[in-house]
Amino acid sequence: MSFRENFTPILIFATSRLIIVVVAYLAVAFLGHTMPPHAHHMRGTENLLLDVFGSRWDTAFYVNIVEEGYRNEGEMPSVAFFPLLPLLMGLLAPLVGDVVVAGILIANGALLGASLLFYRLVADQWGEPIAQRALWYLLIFPTAFFGSAIYTESLFLLASVGALFSARRRNWAAAGIFAVAAGLTRLIGLIVAPMLVLEWLRQRREAEKSGEWHRQETGHSHPGPPILQPGLAVLAAPAGLLAYMIYLWRAFGEPLAFAHASAAWNRVPRPPGQVIVALLQRPAGGWVQALRAGRLPLLNDWIDLGMVLFFLALALVLLYRQQWAEGIFVWLGVMLALNSGLLMSQRRYVWVLFPVYVLLAQWGHRPWADRAITGLFLGGQTLFVILFALWYWVA
Repeated sequence: MSFRENFTPILIFATSRLIIVVVAYLAVAFLGHTMPPHAHHMRGTENLLLDVFGSRWDTAFYVNIVEEGYRNEGEMPSVAFFPLLPLLMGLLAPLVGDVVVAGILIANGALLGASLLFYRLVADQWGEPIAQRALWYLLIFPTAFFGSAIYTESLFLLASVGALFSARRRNWAAAGIFAVAAGLTRLIGLIVAPMLVLEWLRQRREAEKSGEWHRQETGHSHPGPPILQPGLAVLAAPAGLLAYMIYLWRAFGEPLAFAHASAAWNRVPRPPGQVIVALLQRPAGGWVQALRAGRLPLLNDWIDLGMVLFFLALALVLLYRQQWAEGIFVWLGVMLALNSGLLMSQRRYVWVLFPVYVLLAQWGHRPWADRAITGLFLGGQTLFVILFALWYWVA
């Protein structure tokens, strides 16, 4: 792809990141002095932006893994965090002189790569105007700023978009590499496998309709989609997880250490119904009294539940349209995270389920819809960036 083809997605990426940087800077510059030091604060404030995007919450675990190695003991074992991000940080840190700088560069580099591939993926099927809106919505989503912090969201987004983009172009070797990366990035990387299966089946159906599949079976002309290469690509996502399990087995004698460690965050598999029922339990003193006293600690959970329902509804729309690969990817992405037993952080987890932004972009051709989506997303992102910069938990 030439620079001319990439100019639009690069511009959208740069604009969205500039908005986030400006909001974070102003939040800390004007309000940061009112916040006491946080117990998990790893860095000083010499560089304000490095501090915001490299020293908040889970970022500490990735930095510690690079500097001290994995731990499978203590209050919060770091083995719960998958290895691809710290591996890349460890490789880049000697070149840039700082592991935090390395993490931020990797996160933003991955997000830029995901933006370029996502734009081209959408443009190839739906055209440039929809691709522009889809990428814009993706990058201004309320929790999209996590793509610029030391979190795994941007790497997973690159891996999952790259897998589908490569499969659509029948480059199954590249799709397999991206699938391995997804499996090494987070447990939910497994959902790349069914997405690739359904994409291969779609290609096979189209090849059968056009006669290409018959020509393949009879040895004539250019074949339809092969079987061996897609099969290997599908197995690649579980292979990434298996590689991490082998490491945990050799290092700690516990291949499922990542799952056991997640219990430190109260992430124990539970049916989604139980999670939602727990949310609906009446607080002590009643809802009205809790509201008046400002004691609604479940507000974050209500926001996360709203995001879950929103993305599930869009997954159903994709399935209704028979976009099976995209619909199943979104549905599984929501349900697997929801089955972890907590609503906490769901708004961050759903952000990377990229097919929904294509739907929104299609609806956004109406000016009022585009303005509504942009206003809601930018407003939510501004609020969350301010809170995140000031050490409030937002996802």
